[in-house]
Amino acid sequence: METSCPRLLVISLMVVLSNGVLVVMALAPSPSPSPLPSPSSSTPQFTAMFAFGDSLTDNGNNNYLSSIAKANYVPYGVDFYEGPSGRFSNGRTIIDYLAYFLEKYYFITTIQLHCQNFVFVGDLLQIPSYLPAYANPLATGRNILNGVNYASAAAGILEETGRNLGERFSLSQQVQNFENTLNQLKNQMSEQELREYLKKALVVMILGSNDYLNNYLVPYTYPTSFIYNATAYADLLIQRYARQILALNSLGLRKFLLGGIGPLGCIPNQLATGLAPTGKCVAYVNNIVGMFNTRLRSLVDQLNSKHYPDAIFAFGNTFGAFGDILNNPTAYGKTSKIHILWYVAFGFELNRIYNHFQQNQYVFWDAFHPTQAANEILARKAYSGPPSDCYPINVQQMALM
Repeated sequence: METSCPRLLVISLMVVLSNGVLVVMALAPSPSPSPLPSPSSSTPQFTAMFAFGDSLTDNGNNNYLSSIAKANYVPYGVDFYEGPSGRFSNGRTIIDYLAYFLEKYYFITTIQLHCQNFVFVGDLLQIPSYLPAYANPLATGRNILNGVNYASAAAGILEETGRNLGERFSLSQQVQNFENTLNQLKNQMSEQELREYLKKALVVMILGSNDYLNNYLVPYTYPTSFIYNATAYADLLIQRYARQILALNSLGLRKFLLGGIGPLGCIPNQLATGLAPTGKCVAYVNNIVGMFNTRLRSLVDQLNSKHYPDAIFAFGNTFGAFGDILNNPTAYGKTSKIHILWYVAFGFELNRIYNHFQQNQYVFWDAFHPTQAANEILARKAYSGPPSDCYPINVQQMALM
């Protein structure tokens, strides 16, 4: 699939390292929120949210690891109420927005756990907008009842992915971390309550980007591109991914949103390689990522067809949703352009001209990660979008099951 890239508008500064130039693509902020249904006391809801992923959804786990993949310094978090928190954005992540939508519009009604951690509204319980990071020492006891975020920057589906950046929680380790959480939950509710709680919890998994950016596409560090062709590599990733998804299902989780990989050939890091004509994305990168996404969507069909008890799996079409933002920026309120905002290299801020621009007009915050404006658009598409955005059902529909 060919995704066009907005034409470059070059500003005076351009800094280059081995991994490219850090730029921020200017596009539209999310459109005004459309009305969503009011909560109903008779509607089945999610009890919690458990997030697994990489730097796209890390909310501070890597702060506690020996890693150069961290975002606990400015300019990250300049629009977040806590400031730099470990989120690789100027503000909220997709997980934050999904939790916000669930908090605002959907409430738990089926599990009556008498814990102060829940916010009671009559007989309804709210999911808080910000899940605790697993590695945070405060992520224990009642603080984990509404869910936990296990995402770790540089993590991938494969165990070795991201090792060049230091410590990270790989997907398999994140699943093990969930088991640790599960052991804590067993001490806070009965076996029957726990079973119902897990059955109605939402699992969000957004992984795979690093298996390309910090593995397959860096042959001088990883041998995978010499061992596997692109098709075989996508098959390998899906095989390993499915194993961990089913492991979580075997532990009692039933409702899964599996986010696909976005158009990596269009991110600033890849544009800086010079492998694509001006105004175009790197087609080869988008093509191999597309192989993974096609297989992940097929995996969702396979999992749903196997009729795992009470289970539902959905595919979030990140590639298509992000591609729509890039190809149709006027639909989101602005014309497209690219500016260089600042350059950040592994914790060292070399240049900052943030105050010259309105960050919510941009899609990319750095060479790899979206702004919170883009994250809101993507989260809303997953939450209430059509099957082309979230297949076969969206998160809002999943909440009713």
